[in-house]
Amino acid sequence: MADYPALKLLIDGRWCDGAGRATEPVLNPSTGAVLGELPHVTGADLDLALASSARGHEVWRKTSPVERGRILQRAAALLLERAENIASLITLELGKPIAESRVEVETAAAIFNWNAEEGRRAYGRVIPSRSSNIRQIAVREPLGPIAAFAPWNAPAITPARKISSALAAGCSVIIKPSEETPATTLAIAGALQEAGLPEGALNVVFGDPAMISARLVGSSIVRGISVTGSTQLGKQLGALAVQTMKRMTLELGGHAPVVIFGDVDPEAAALSAVAAKFRNSGQVCTSPTRFFVHESIHDRFAASLSELADKITVGDGFAATTKMGPLANARRVESMERFVDDARARSIAVTAGGERCGNQGFFYRPTVLTNVDDDCMASNVEPFGPLAVTAPFRTVEDAIRLSNRLPFGLASYVMTNDMRNSSVMAEAIQSGNVIINHWQASLPETPFGGYKDSGVGSEGGVEGLQEFQTTKYVSQFSG
Repeated sequence: MADYPALKLLIDGRWCDGAGRATEPVLNPSTGAVLGELPHVTGADLDLALASSARGHEVWRKTSPVERGRILQRAAALLLERAENIASLITLELGKPIAESRVEVETAAAIFNWNAEEGRRAYGRVIPSRSSNIRQIAVREPLGPIAAFAPWNAPAITPARKISSALAAGCSVIIKPSEETPATTLAIAGALQEAGLPEGALNVVFGDPAMISARLVGSSIVRGISVTGSTQLGKQLGALAVQTMKRMTLELGGHAPVVIFGDVDPEAAALSAVAAKFRNSGQVCTSPTRFFVHESIHDRFAASLSELADKITVGDGFAATTKMGPLANARRVESMERFVDDARARSIAVTAGGERCGNQGFFYRPTVLTNVDDDCMASNVEPFGPLAVTAPFRTVEDAIRLSNRLPFGLASYVMTNDMRNSSVMAEAIQSGNVIINHWQASLPETPFGGYKDSGVGSEGGVEGLQEFQTTKYVSQFSG
């Protein structure tokens, strides 16, 4: 277990402590104990960060893509060298099992490495001219300083994706990570600083979310925003961004459907599903949650899923036997209780979990609700926690209707051995990510974004890099 560091801000290349600033406690979700005190930015701090980002952008955009890539690769190497320490910070702040935290650090480093390479490929194009003495080209240039907002549930992956994508495109970044998981992003920032990132190319700020977002998104210096969070938050920040015509990349809420056809082994499907569902205590925006199972195998699947959920060992993330850690905070526990209370009030069966556990921290048992209807809370609101619901379906048309019923479309899953089913569902499901016969919804090289209320634009892949670039058309007459 790593020692928890003194928390600071990174502004204009300098680390700033809590002297003269308000602070807030960061809690260990396994115990409820205070890990450290996090300093909050002032208005003057944000003004300095904005000015620094403007200067840093001018330096960074003129740095060659090859050199930018070298710095990102050096940062990735430092993340891997410090992987055990950073993984411990994730488990301390978020509670997830240490094995999951190690994988998250490795993925964050892989994102840095992928963007380091892809940043060299910001190709433009030559457009054939209608006249022999006119040359026409389209070039991709850095968009400008970026304001990024990251949540607590993936404290290494989400900041790594936003920071490295923007930097690879040649943009400076001001990032406001979650105040609940600050040390992980600060470790990433430290690696970048040691790797040679110029002052001002990255600023890291914490504090009052409303004040920070209004100041950053309202500034004429910032030219784009990248937000991962709830649909409500995305709409609020998007409305602010429109006032100054900023580019928006919004990765927002989901409520992932899973369609399991009758040609699948229900016990095998449940065994693979339980690991995906309860990873990070279900606190994942792509977490499979609404399991629509063909009526011929529904009861077998639901029974197996419930039995497996009951067997999951819940405990401190550093314990070798732990398979699921605590929820991130007390709010998530209270939210789970509301979902279960609503189900019980409707006489919906709670076939696994449905209660708190432990005598300290924010622990809740893996929970399964079976044979849910369309009206219950869990069928309509993303639980963002260790809760799965099942319901039977009869026809392909039923499966499509159920999958598309909500105004969300981030991730979706299909389990079938019939190519006809997979082809029909891949085309019909209104979702940015349709995953068939496995559970991996995103990789560094693949685009990740949502339909409808789940967001605008993409992160990851070449598409994610292009979100931080703008196209310039140049037409030159040569006499």
